Amino acid sequence: MNVTVRKIGNSEGIIIPKDMLESLGVKAGDTLQVERDGQSIRLTASDADFQRQLDHAQVFMDRYKVALKKLAE
Repeated sequence: MNVTVRKIGNSEGIIIPKDMLESLGVKAGDTLQVERDGQSIRLTASDADFQRQLDHAQVFMDRYKVALKKLAE
C-alpha cells in the first residue's frame, strides 16, 4: 500500500486507512511507538499502562540512583 506524505500544520505526516487501524485495534487518540529499522519505519500500538509504569520506574531510578548503584555492588 502506498501513502503520500502530506503537510499537516507545521508538520508532515501520513494518513493511515481506517480499516488498517481497526485491524490493529488502534483508534484516533491512541499512542503509537515509532521505531526506525534501517530504511523502514515501524509503528507499534503503545500500551498506555506499560508506558506509565516505565515512566514511574525512570523517576524512581533517577531519585534513588546512588542507592541502586550501592545495591548493585
